[in-house]
Amino acid sequence: MKPKNRSNTTKTRRASTSTQAEWKKILPVLGAVLVLLAGAAGLRAVLVSQHHAPIGGDYTLIDGYGKTRTQADFYGHFTLLYFGYTHCVDVCPLTLATVSAALDELGAQGGRVTPVFISVDPERDTPEVIQNYVQRFSPRIVGLTGSEAQLQPVMKAFHVSARHRSGDGAGYLVDHSSLLYLMDGQNHLAGMIPVDSSAHQIAADLKRLLPPS
Repeated sequence: MKPKNRSNTTKTRRASTSTQAEWKKILPVLGAVLVLLAGAAGLRAVLVSQHHAPIGGDYTLIDGYGKTRTQADFYGHFTLLYFGYTHCVDVCPLTLATVSAALDELGAQGGRVTPVFISVDPERDTPEVIQNYVQRFSPRIVGLTGSEAQLQPVMKAFHVSARHRSGDGAGYLVDHSSLLYLMDGQNHLAGMIPVDSSAHQIAADLKRLLPPS
């Protein structure tokens, strides 16, 4: 009878023990990743659902041509609202470009949605400034601005927060909440979409939220 190779058996046991130790280190990390992914998926499901506390309301603002616009001007049409400002260095321009791409991807169905960009920086975002800004992304985007007194009730209705960073002088930045609000033809919230979504994901969310044509 051939004797067992104790050296090989010992090596195998050590390798097995080492592998188990490595998995014990990796499993908590994998678990955390899965929890984060599940949380992100759950957040998206909540945002794009139609069950929310009251969000939105009447508004009276000024468009890029100096014309007074109210929510009634969009009656019967879906609008996709985004709050931002023209001096935003990253999130705002990326969001507008992504929304434009998403609506293009939807084709005729995307044509049923009017994207609306509402400024949270009335001090610098005059009608002319906001019109020049939105035209860089798409002629379909309606830019709206107004006085502080006009904008505050709108921001409150949509639960939008905005805060100037101190110490930036005339080139100050504004920290603000960022979400896309899809409003139906009666100006009721149809759903909210995270702004960090890809164009394809936004298109998919809109397709799910919009009624069949």
